[in-house]
Amino acid sequence: MNSEYTFEADMEGVRLDKFVGERCPELSRTHAQKLIAAGFITVNGSPAKSSLKLNKGDRVDVVVPPEPPVDLAPEDIPLDIVYEDNDLLVINKPAGLAVHPAPGYPAHTLVNAVLNYLPGLAEDDASPRPGIVHRLDKDTSGLIIVAKNRPAHENLSDQFKSRTVAKSYLVLVRGKLEPESGVIEAAIGRDPRRRQRMAVVSRGREARTKYRVVKYLGKYTLLEISPETGRTHQIRVHLSAIGFPVVGDSTYGITSPQLSRQFLHASKIGFRLPSTGEYIEFSSPLPPDLERALKNID
Repeated sequence: MNSEYTFEADMEGVRLDKFVGERCPELSRTHAQKLIAAGFITVNGSPAKSSLKLNKGDRVDVVVPPEPPVDLAPEDIPLDIVYEDNDLLVINKPAGLAVHPAPGYPAHTLVNAVLNYLPGLAEDDASPRPGIVHRLDKDTSGLIIVAKNRPAHENLSDQFKSRTVAKSYLVLVRGKLEPESGVIEAAIGRDPRRRQRMAVVSRGREARTKYRVVKYLGKYTLLEISPETGRTHQIRVHLSAIGFPVVGDSTYGITSPQLSRQFLHASKIGFRLPSTGEYIEFSSPLPPDLERALKNID
């Protein structure tokens, strides 16, 4: 199924490929250029070139076609299953496991493990990411939902789109964050200087992150984070932007001798069962590497 977006240019003179890259964070500028060349991106209903300079008020329509099929092979990778019924799995994903194949991670992912556990899933869901309703970064641990059939996938996707899924993360940042609770609101898009990163940018997509202090630990703060939107790298980008970088995050935060990955753990998730509409919630304790880091923190 295609993903479709419509945007209105809010400034003069910005290149079409740059504008699309900023408004659609899932697209790199190179990918946007390919879609423009193939006619999937139009301006005011007409094909355009990547170099076209937009005028304020121009309508930009973006169609992102589905990714070409990939050869997904089942792999015998252990799964920590927290909950299972006829519609879904709730899995406690370890750090270091990518959710689905991508450039640099063609195999050995959560999808490969799920296909081994559910051999019939690929027949029901022929997408490049069968069962995947939402994502966690490769080096983020914690709870993730996997749909076992198409109706469940659609139901859960609708819950995420309507922002009725309750998600929270435990995050360690450097510095004493005050006040003890608050909301970070700042639009996120591609970093114009480093295209592989995201950043707070004026023409990015709306992003909103709630936080609550769990504990102050010397020069650090342990937070419970509840993102209200689902932008790429949202938590890490927002915390870095306000001056409280995530510990262990080599991209947006600060490295740590105590950790080989970012201190970011999806600790709680709550949603309604597709079958009955009953609300259920699950929690996951900090994994051993993050517990050790807390004990050894200065």
